[in-house]
Amino acid sequence: MEYVYAALILNETDEEINEDNLTDVLDAAGVDVEESRVKALVAALEDVDIDEAVSEAAAVPAGGAAAGAGAAEEAAGDDEEEEVEETSDVPDTTDEDDEDDEADGEGLGELFG
Repeated sequence: MEYVYAALILNETDEEINEDNLTDVLDAAGVDVEESRVKALVAALEDVDIDEAVSEAAAVPAGGAAAGAGAAEEAAGDDEEEEVEETSDVPDTTDEDDEDDEADGEGLGELFG
């Protein structure tokens, strides 16, 4: 992330995003600079309009939040209550069986000694 932040700093200060400038910013920040990462980032950003990319990225969460708020208002305005079944991707591990709990504990003991 430091490399991307350095590129954003250079863009914000209207400096050219090249290997030397990017390396200088990273050095000033105390980052151990890897030349291959600098070269890869400069090459990746060569044809990118950073200002446009940042404004598009900033607009996405705002649009998503507005859509979510509109849906919440719409749901609050409904007089009919719908029963919603909640599901989870996490398996139910609340067993009543104490033997399984003891076996699980033994396995953890073996892992952590």
